[in-house]
Amino acid sequence: MTQYSTGLIPHMTINDNNAKAAIDFYKKAFGAEEVGRHDAEDGKRLMHAHIKVNDHDVFLMDAFPEHGSPNTSPAGIMLALRVDDPDKWWERATKAGATVLAPLDDQFWGDRWGLLADPYGHHWSISAPAKK
Repeated sequence: MTQYSTGLIPHMTINDNNAKAAIDFYKKAFGAEEVGRHDAEDGKRLMHAHIKVNDHDVFLMDAFPEHGSPNTSPAGIMLALRVDDPDKWWERATKAGATVLAPLDDQFWGDRWGLLADPYGHHWSISAPAKK
């Protein structure tokens, strides 16, 4: 049986039956580790997938409008990656196809921070304390 961390686990819905492709993207962009996946009965969609990003649990699934999980654009949530080397993480993510929304730079609040969008519309910030 899979063990999950305690606390809050992001659970993303991926539109247009792209959850399997999203897992591949997260592996390339964020070094995600796939823990497990469960196909839906239709064989086309993922009912549930579990990955780890930066050693933290993330769940994802395809949309299931017939069960109350419709295709909707992600809004109002940003997944914040606090990492050891933001430049390394940034380069890997952009090379994998993430779109830059705010460039990685030293910010007034003391972090090196930038904002990306994945191909599925989810926003990811990458940050660490800025080196002085």
